[in-house]
Amino acid sequence: MNRKRVVVTGLGVVAPNGVGLAAFREALKAGKSGITQHEELKRLNFAAQIGGTPPVGEEEALAVIPESEIHKLSEAMIYAVMASLECAKSAGLPVDVAAGLKDGAVDWNAGAVIGCGIGGMDTIFEQMVAVIREAPTADAGRGMVDMGTNIVPQVMGSSVSVAVGRFLGVGGQTSTNSSACNTGTEAIFEGYKHLQLGYADAMYVGGAEGSHYAIWAGFDAMRDVLCSRYNDAPEKGSQPLGAGACGFVPSSGAGVLRIETLESAQKRGAKILCELVAAYCNSGGQRNGGTMTFPNQEGVVRCIQRVLQDSGIDPARISLINGHLTSTTADPREVESWLKALGLEPAHFPLIQATKSMIGHSLGAAGAIESIAVVDQIVNGYVHPSINCDEVHPNIQKLGVANSIPHRLLERRLDYVIKASFGFGDVNGCLLFKRWDGR
Repeated sequence: MNRKRVVVTGLGVVAPNGVGLAAFREALKAGKSGITQHEELKRLNFAAQIGGTPPVGEEEALAVIPESEIHKLSEAMIYAVMASLECAKSAGLPVDVAAGLKDGAVDWNAGAVIGCGIGGMDTIFEQMVAVIREAPTADAGRGMVDMGTNIVPQVMGSSVSVAVGRFLGVGGQTSTNSSACNTGTEAIFEGYKHLQLGYADAMYVGGAEGSHYAIWAGFDAMRDVLCSRYNDAPEKGSQPLGAGACGFVPSSGAGVLRIETLESAQKRGAKILCELVAAYCNSGGQRNGGTMTFPNQEGVVRCIQRVLQDSGIDPARISLINGHLTSTTADPREVESWLKALGLEPAHFPLIQATKSMIGHSLGAAGAIESIAVVDQIVNGYVHPSINCDEVHPNIQKLGVANSIPHRLLERRLDYVIKASFGFGDVNGCLLFKRWDGR
């Protein structure tokens, strides 16, 4: 099969430290954290009482989504729609939400793969469970009617993608993937494959996740997984690569990218942001040290190396790594995997950064939001800092790559940036982006 060139032409983001690409970029450059203390988590006696939630209230949502539509959407769906509409506009496409929902045309050559990890929990807990609990004392004959007619679309697994598909009017495959922490990255891989196979000219890809306490409760039950040491200093809680890393900080939001074939982008005169030159996903099989919560290191290395092999790029040409790096005990092991996969001496190791240091771990949205950070850095020539790791984890220091961690904003031309995600279930994803030089 002749490989088609795939480019990125649009971005949309709803993140804890910035809603919209401009605000997100400003926060990344400034090293601004979006992690805050959550009184509801404290009231519920969570051990970890901090998290990242995008500053999206009713006013912000209604500025983008018609009032008649808001009640039909869960929190994750709202984030996904907001990000996708910004993405389409940034790609130079006309977006008229009201007219489009009424009688807009279908774009038969575009599809959407928007992933979600544990979405819809806000609807389940606040509406479905409440009605079921009250059912025995409700008026006879009412049944489940008080749940409302939108209950199923709000809780079904495909809710985020069908919402995006409806608001953008895409006629190609519209699907939601779910692959734990690898979800957002995997969605980009799925869209990439779709374009390579010729089933669409363009795909909206990414992920979304809500912030309801029920989404985070299971992780809190695992105790050692979430950060509970910094409840009184939330902005310091997420410490990927740092000596104080003590568990990830849960967060939420959405990221959506428009990827399309180079031919399609050039035909419509689109502004090309960068090229997605290779993408791959695999699994470590939960063997040889791999478990539900910990990656098989060989699987990680193989995933990274497959992307390099498919691209034909010398690892020495990689300008920057945007790692998974969750602020857990897995961080040093991940850095070790990068060293093995790239086959470079520590002195020649590329820069490595952790976007999660500012936004926490947004689960199904993580890989997508972080990919948007990657593309924006390539386009605008900067490297955002990794905060909260001035004291580098001692096991990472032993690997000899501490000098590759940017602690402040760098102005830098980035030719190739590699992004990876490693999720629960021992699943892995890797993407390689290239600066667009007009050729």
